[in-house]
Amino acid sequence: MASFDEFARANHIEEAPEPSRMKVTVYTDGSSRGNPGPGGYGAVILYEDRRGEVHQREFSQGYRLTTNNRMELMGVIVALEALKRPCEVELHSDSQYVVNAFNKHWVEGWQKRGWKTASKQPVKNPDLWKRLLAAKKPHNVRFVWVKGHAGHEYNERCDELATTAADDRSSWIEDAGFEG
Repeated sequence: MASFDEFARANHIEEAPEPSRMKVTVYTDGSSRGNPGPGGYGAVILYEDRRGEVHQREFSQGYRLTTNNRMELMGVIVALEALKRPCEVELHSDSQYVVNAFNKHWVEGWQKRGWKTASKQPVKNPDLWKRLLAAKKPHNVRFVWVKGHAGHEYNERCDELATTAADDRSSWIEDAGFEG
């Protein structure tokens, strides 16, 4: 029996093109007042519709006790989880921890080693890394490092969202996965 590929070629059947994905630009930042201490994240999602109109959504949340790296991860997670269909995502972060984990393939190594670093130490924040991988899965994500506090409009906005959330005691929630 012929394979589907052979059948398709013989009958001039072309593979259906993948539906075009919405292109989205994401900026994220995390903040911690003390490490550990109160913290927050901020995220900005930008996309342009078919008419050329740019849409912007913002997210932030404060936590009573957390770390800066956990908040950097949460900003990315919340932004990706907010996308309701598979997207092409250009994600900007001033966190080398987050960007290098993907661009230098650290995450793949951690997974192969059972969530251990190259020096055989447990990876910090595995709960959030696993959640981030799940949130990232339906999307094509390109991670871009941006220098923090360098005047970039959306990075500065994310910093403002994150620090405001970290300072707003009335909105703090518990970081259930924080082990400190």
